[in-house]
This record gives sequence, structure tokens and C-alpha cells, in this order.
Amino acid sequence: MTFNLQLFGEKLLRYREQFQLSLNEVSTQTGIPTASLVKYESGVERPTGDVVLILADYYKCDYKFFLSNQKLASFEETETLFRRFGNEFSKQDRWAVQECLFLAECESYLERKLHRSTEKPFHFEKTGTYFKKHGINAAEDLRQFLGYSRSEVSMNVYDDMRRIGVRVFRRALEASEISGLCINHPVAGRCVLINYSEDIYRQRFTAAHEMAHTILDEEEDILVSFSWDKNNLVEVRANAFASAYLMPPVFLRKIPSVSEWTEKKAIDWANKFKVSTQALAIALLGCNLIDDSNYSTIVNAKVPKSLKEDPELPAHLPPRSHERKRSLLEHGLSNYYVALCFEAYRQDLVSAARLMEMFMIDSDHELAELADLYGESIRYAS
Repeated sequence: MTFNLQLFGEKLLRYREQFQLSLNEVSTQTGIPTASLVKYESGVERPTGDVVLILADYYKCDYKFFLSNQKLASFEETETLFRRFGNEFSKQDRWAVQECLFLAECESYLERKLHRSTEKPFHFEKTGTYFKKHGINAAEDLRQFLGYSRSEVSMNVYDDMRRIGVRVFRRALEASEISGLCINHPVAGRCVLINYSEDIYRQRFTAAHEMAHTILDEEEDILVSFSWDKNNLVEVRANAFASAYLMPPVFLRKIPSVSEWTEKKAIDWANKFKVSTQALAIALLGCNLIDDSNYSTIVNAKVPKSLKEDPELPAHLPPRSHERKRSLLEHGLSNYYVALCFEAYRQDLVSAARLMEMFMIDSDHELAELADLYGESIRYAS
């Protein structure tokens, strides 16, 4: 493989610009002198193999991306994302996106090594131009595809996404107006990031919304979901899918005396569906089961935070374990991902040092703590 100095330098510069970094910041984080970074970016000095590895580790990408023209990283996708929506993403949020894409690459790698891919191919053929109908029909078809009865509620939408090959990670973002985003990674495939800063039930609805994008907008390499926009038909369609997927219309029509609900009854049913009372009210109104007065009653009711349970964060955990796992989820480390990592370690497919990279931690002590939290053990120091 011929090393192209100019190409290497261009990629380095463009990555640094994507993440709004100064040369001094990169130098401080990597230990590479600023003068050397300038020469690398200018394509006038050939880096050592160690330097390439250090920079690949720093930018959370496959080192082979720097050495070839192959699409081995989501470089072009993130560049387009930040160019198009640059004002919406802080420096911290840009890193959050990159780290989630790194986790997606690791997850893809681990599934291949473990022969553990759970993907079941699902395809929906859009017909006509009625966007809301696309969403409703796709939701019904997917529910049948995954084996749900017409009146069964999906309890873990994140697992449902993984079952059709979508890589989903939750990560706290500073941008509160961003609910989620989809990126089509050249190696890892369809990847979704859910803003963990949002309410638990809002995250669940967002996940179903982003799942719609992966099914109904396959031609798009990137999609960002902001606050509600009734004029954006793509977003309207995704919302229609999410509503029908989480609250099947057939089921809603079987609920007795909906028009007589009190606020308490509205809270009870919203909690059964694991959605906000607003999402439930909109779904009921769409099925012509309530009028404007009933709508106000339902919307004014709020599901107490104490009743909401995250499917990936069981309430029965001891307080310290609960908080630690919540922190991991907030940084993208789902139970599914962590389990894959430890299984690969048990089978000697990855080292303890590689585990630390995959968990994005820096010390043996942190690794030992994480292993203990999940009932695992580390056999030797990294």
C-alpha cells in the first residue's frame, strides 16, 4: 500500500477542523509536537507508524483510513453533518457523535468476531405520496415482522432496533433541541444516536422515530431530528411511524371509555405504553377517539418520573450500581455493547488493553470497576 503524504495531511487537517480543534489542543492530547503536526498536515513529513496509530486513536477511527482511499470511517458523513448543522453542534457534541460512531465500529467488529449478528433484514416499499400512511403502514409491517401481536406493546424499542441491524447508542448532548440523529456508517451500517439528556419516555419515542428514518429514508446518509416541524413531511412520517409502532391504532381502538378518562386514567395508560401523555393524546386524537376537551385533560396530566423505568436500566439495581450504569448509558455504553465486549474478552478475542479502548477508559482500575459492576473479572493487567 502506497502511503500518500498529501492525502494523509488533508485528512488530518479536515478532521481537526471538523472538531474545532487548535494545533495546541491536538498536541496536548496526543503528545505530538505542534511543529510536527503542522508538517503532517502540510504533507511535507512522513509520520511513523506509531504516530499514525496515536492520531487514529485520538480521532476514534480505523488507522487504515489514514493510509488508503477506502471508506473505512464516517469521515465524509460527519464532515457533511457538521457543515450542514454546524451551528447546532458544540465542540463537546461533535466529540459525542464521533465517540458513538467509534462504538458502532467496535460493535460491528465484535459481532463479526463472535458470529453474533442479530440482524433480520427488513424492507418496506413506499408507494404513493401520502407520507403519514407510509409511516403507519411501515410500523404495522415491522411489528408483524418482529412477531408482535396487533395489541402488544413493545417494551424495549432499543432491542427492536438491534434486531433489524440498527446500531443504537444513547449519549447526552448539550444541544437540547436535537432529539436524535442517523448516520449511515460505511462499515458499521445504520447508526442512531439518541439524546440521553431527554426524558426517558421521550428517548423511547425518539428511538422509534429514528428507526423510521433508517427504514423509510435509506437513501439519506445523515438525518438530524430537531424539535417538531409540521412542515417537514419526512419528520411527520417518522412521527407517524413512532406513534403507530409504540401505540398500535388497533389496540387504541379497543381501550374502553377513552372519552371519559380522568387525569389519573390518562397517566395509567401513558405509563402502560411507556410514552408521554402528549404522545398518547395525539395518537388518540388521530384515531378520532377523543375531542379537544379530552385532549386537554390528557395532555395536562404528567407521568411522574418515579413511575418511569428505563428498559436498559432496571429499577431494582442497588443505588450505586444504578447510578454507575446510568452514567455508562449516558456515554453510549449500552448493556448490549458491554456484554459483547466482555464476551469477546472471555473468548480471548480481545485483550484487556483493547477492552479499555472499546470502553473509552484510561486505567486498569476503571476497567476492574466496570468488570465488577457487570459480574465479570479481568484475568491480567492490560
